[in-house]
Amino acid sequence: MPVEMIVEDARWNEAGLEALASRAAQATLAHLGLDPELWEISLLACDDSRIMALNADFRDKPAATNVLSWPAEDRAPEAPGARPAPPEPDVEPFLGDVAIAWETCAREAAEAGRPLADHVTHLVVHAVLHLLGYDHIRDPDATLMETTEITILGKLGVPDPYT
Repeated sequence: MPVEMIVEDARWNEAGLEALASRAAQATLAHLGLDPELWEISLLACDDSRIMALNADFRDKPAATNVLSWPAEDRAPEAPGARPAPPEPDVEPFLGDVAIAWETCAREAAEAGRPLADHVTHLVVHAVLHLLGYDHIRDPDATLMETTEITILGKLGVPDPYT
């Protein structure tokens, strides 16, 4: 599965983001029964100032955040707690765009006492699920998304980030 990366902050190269993102995205798609080789995701590896500008432009929230996702198609189900319908690979293989910010991710990992690689893996799984229509605004949707993340992360050997 091609994760197209644009690296604006070289610290992401040192952290091995490309391998982490590819592994996390492949595991997420495979867990959902989707062939990872059929899909494309664009990933911007940036810093806090860049993600703050994106967050302000797209969400009217002028603050840094860890990760942002822009799905190519709205796949969110209407019923709370329902699984989103899977995408059709023959229609459009591009799932969407993701941006991830170095400083916020590094700070959050340190504050949680978790390895940066584990935190970043979790955030990429989280972002890919957003591209596939998962969300956490409504409680039933949040429960579904979090349990799905925990299961995928467990398969990758990453401990439950919610405990």
